[in-house]
Amino acid sequence: MSSFEKELLGGAPEFQAVIRSAEVIAATDVTVLILGESGTGKELLARAVHAQSRRAEAPFVTINCAALPEGLAESELFGHCRGAFTGAVNENGGRVRAAEGGTLFLDEIGELPPAIQAKLLRFLESGECQAVGSTYCRQVNTRIIAATHRNLHALVQEGRFREDLYYRLNVIPLEVPPLRHRTGDTLRLVPIFTRQLSDQHGLETPRLLPEALDAMRTYDWPGNIRELRNVCERLVILFGGREVTVDNLPAEIRRKKTTATRVNGFELPEGGIRFDQLEQSLLLQALEKSRGNRSRAARLVGLTRDTFLYRLKKYAIG
Repeated sequence: MSSFEKELLGGAPEFQAVIRSAEVIAATDVTVLILGESGTGKELLARAVHAQSRRAEAPFVTINCAALPEGLAESELFGHCRGAFTGAVNENGGRVRAAEGGTLFLDEIGELPPAIQAKLLRFLESGECQAVGSTYCRQVNTRIIAATHRNLHALVQEGRFREDLYYRLNVIPLEVPPLRHRTGDTLRLVPIFTRQLSDQHGLETPRLLPEALDAMRTYDWPGNIRELRNVCERLVILFGGREVTVDNLPAEIRRKKTTATRVNGFELPEGGIRFDQLEQSLLLQALEKSRGNRSRAARLVGLTRDTFLYRLKKYAIG
């Protein structure tokens, strides 16, 4: 079983399309940019890419750019020499060198301080790493995988992220779809998580009644996989070996269920509709309004680009 199959759970076509791309990318040393909302599993995907690569036996080092103090960011990434600044009593090799031969995962890359972005760009282009206080550069063979939940292109337009660094990182983008766009995966993942967590806590697996499962299916899961797993853990601990009704679910999921019949002012007609025809119409309208720009069309209907392309292929829309 590959690292992708073991760690990245879900059978939704939208999700599997991302996994297939990641499997191809893993065999190369190309820089990867992973996009997606918080809680979608971006770090898991990065770890799977590393585990399936030629670098699998070398270190996988992570750093959260949002947690880097601006004054120490350069030292944390590229290291420093002894005496380079007040408090530098020992030499520090930095995260880039710590991951030599392997992979450095830069989480929340959109939060990287602007002063460090230029130095990261230099490393990506030349492989040169210069520690703070050092007079020479060292060649380091480290692969970079970056991730963000932010819109980097918008940050570039606002002048908060270097345009040249954006294009250097955006060689191979992988966009992890949110759970609400992963067809059928909520119901696939609930029994997996409840079994795993029951074993972990030494408890009997709870039995979710159909009404509870239906409420979980229609909930938007703004916290994505992380939120779903947390809810499953709560149910395992509080209702191990017992039946779970919709009333046992968190309040936000119950509230969503009571209002799910009407979304954005749309109400199902008494005579019903043909959902496939409605979906095709919306896809075609989105393409028309975006003048054929598929990325913009996907945004108009609230889908990721991969999901949108999958829908076009499903209905043979050219």
